[in-house]
Amino acid sequence: MSEPDGVSFEGSDRILLLVRWLAVVLLPFLLVAAAILILMPGRTSELFSWPIAPPLTAMVLGAAYIGGIVFFTAVLLTRDWHRVRRGFLPVFVFATLLGIATIAHVDKFTLNLPFFAWAVLYATTPFLVAWAAIAQRPADSGAPATLDANIPAPVAWCLVAVGAVATITGLTMFVFPGAFLTLWGWDLTPLTARTLGAILSLTGFVNAAMVVDRRWSSFRVLYAAQLVSLAFIILAIFVRRDDVHWERPAAWGFGALLVVALVSYGGFAAWAESQVRRSARSPVTQEAAQPPSR
Repeated sequence: MSEPDGVSFEGSDRILLLVRWLAVVLLPFLLVAAAILILMPGRTSELFSWPIAPPLTAMVLGAAYIGGIVFFTAVLLTRDWHRVRRGFLPVFVFATLLGIATIAHVDKFTLNLPFFAWAVLYATTPFLVAWAAIAQRPADSGAPATLDANIPAPVAWCLVAVGAVATITGLTMFVFPGAFLTLWGWDLTPLTARTLGAILSLTGFVNAAMVVDRRWSSFRVLYAAQLVSLAFIILAIFVRRDDVHWERPAAWGFGALLVVALVSYGGFAAWAESQVRRSARSPVTQEAAQPPSR
């Protein structure tokens, strides 16, 4: 496969222009949705695709969209495909699940402009994201970045296990939403339970890629997006703490898991970044970075 200029695309680590345009198209939707859900969560009946109650659920969905903004901004701006490659499967799964939830609960949506934007978005995004991932796959040679860190196998498998727990919980919520309506930390409907299930499923599909890819550079953008989302979810719970049924064990359990995830993911990212800085100070790396003498 070649680019129009005749340069081989395979192993080039380049991002196709059409994939960048996909990010350009999706970012405005994410920005508007995040602004409504985070800043005006009590007005979803008039400003969003369906009335979301309590407002805490709207803010959690908005936090997921903020993570999407971080990710697709990187798709638009970064030079290397492998730095964003591992995010396309989680986005595909998330968009597919919300598309299914829309079809299953279409009677709960408001027939307004935001709904038609939502419907178009989730009817097309899974296919566009899948196309982008397939078209871009040959670009990743598997080589590490110039400055990179290797994720140790025990750390990778621990993160895979943590992600698997979140994803299994999320998919269970999606398939059996009725089982969580009175157990969750705040009030849910079948539609909002499935929405939260789609959000929870993201982590596992991000971390699962560590089974085959141990380059920190492949996950740096994704962990930045996850950390931002986690911080906003914790902030949402604090701001909307009156929406939470604190007498339910699930409320404290979910809150504790969020804090543990934020600290552990943040600690892992800080460690990986320290390894990258150490690599930058390595004499071998510095020598390789020097321009050839003439």
